[in-house]
Amino acid sequence: HFKKLNPLIDISHTSITIPQKIQPWDSEQKYAGVSSFGFGGTNAHVVVGEGVAGNGDVEERLEHPLQVLTLSAKSETALNDLVLSYKDYLVEHQDTDLADICYTANTGRTHFNYRLAIACESKEQLQSKLAQFTAGQIKGGIVAGETEKDNQIAFLFTGQGSQYANMGYQLYHTQPVFQQALDRCADILDRYLEKPLLEVLYSAGSSLVNETVYTQPAIFSLEYALAQMWISWDVLPTALIGHSVGEYVAATIAGVFSLEDALKLVATRGKLMQSLSQEGEMYAVFATESEVSEIIEPFAKVAIAAINAAQSVVISGEKVSIQRIINQFANQNTKTQKLTVSHAFHSPLMSHILKEFKEVDESVEYHPPLIKLVSNVTGEIALESIANAQYWIDHVIAPVRFADGMQTLQQECNFFLEIGSTHIILGM
Repeated sequence: HFKKLNPLIDISHTSITIPQKIQPWDSEQKYAGVSSFGFGGTNAHVVVGEGVAGNGDVEERLEHPLQVLTLSAKSETALNDLVLSYKDYLVEHQDTDLADICYTANTGRTHFNYRLAIACESKEQLQSKLAQFTAGQIKGGIVAGETEKDNQIAFLFTGQGSQYANMGYQLYHTQPVFQQALDRCADILDRYLEKPLLEVLYSAGSSLVNETVYTQPAIFSLEYALAQMWISWDVLPTALIGHSVGEYVAATIAGVFSLEDALKLVATRGKLMQSLSQEGEMYAVFATESEVSEIIEPFAKVAIAAINAAQSVVISGEKVSIQRIINQFANQNTKTQKLTVSHAFHSPLMSHILKEFKEVDESVEYHPPLIKLVSNVTGEIALESIANAQYWIDHVIAPVRFADGMQTLQQECNFFLEIGSTHIILGM
């Protein structure tokens, strides 16, 4: 309905034209704007541009072994109706790609409180599981229920011992956010490691990931990339906890230090620990903290390294002393288990690296956490003391008070998501 241009607007010397009738698209003009001004005050503007022709190449990538279909509705009845409509759709549209169906359902629809998630390998398996759901059979690969109104999610970052060759390999080739985050870590670590991170992780036959100098940066990088992937999916943490080196990832996500500073600390920590003598051992002892403390008290070179549960305590220190202690526990019929580690972490044997670690530690810029962060050192919500070099120096030899930390988290959160290469923390 355009009749006459506002006299205060001069477009005579521009490339702008205002069409007053339907006209063919002129590809040389490149762009056109379409505006809509609604009576209720809504203004919308769309810029339409000529498409850019591709070269026809298709990037080679690993296929997902599983797809996940998520459906939701405002009531149980509506959810059942939606499931039936998807069953019909799969019958009527057999040529549609499973990945496309799942992607559109997951990202193109509003998520309501009554929810269903199905993991499947094929459209045939999806049809079978949809049928199981309508029949009231909630079997493997099917999760259904009503969401909590106020979900509070805790991210739990796994510590050393969780590493293995090729961890995250498939994610690296199928998840762009994970890949970008891991690549960023790899670029930063090039300043500190002799071997590139991706070579450590993904070179055939490489065992470098089990050398502490590489283990700690590799675990950190993998977990940081996993966290970024979850966050990109809008799974956001209310609170954070990490186990030993995992606390560095938690602190980074909480904003205590930058990614660059975190990797500098972790790479230095791993390198210094690698330089120490390997004359130490670590054992899990299935007894209470007080029972363990009483027996190790005469041994100056042995300490409690972690309290993982009420009756799961890790001791760490010099081999000869450790063996004498283990013999005492055996005489009491207390179960123990040797841990496969390269060094006696969180023990007095680590004190030799503290001076050198302090120099790097004090070069870092610290900030109070922006997300609730549970401290390994205290087992409580971290205060401003965590934004201090001394905290991270103490962290090297202080016991990991993980059991206390989980008690604290249970007051804050109702969902717990372990971020790591395997589930170790949740098993505790």
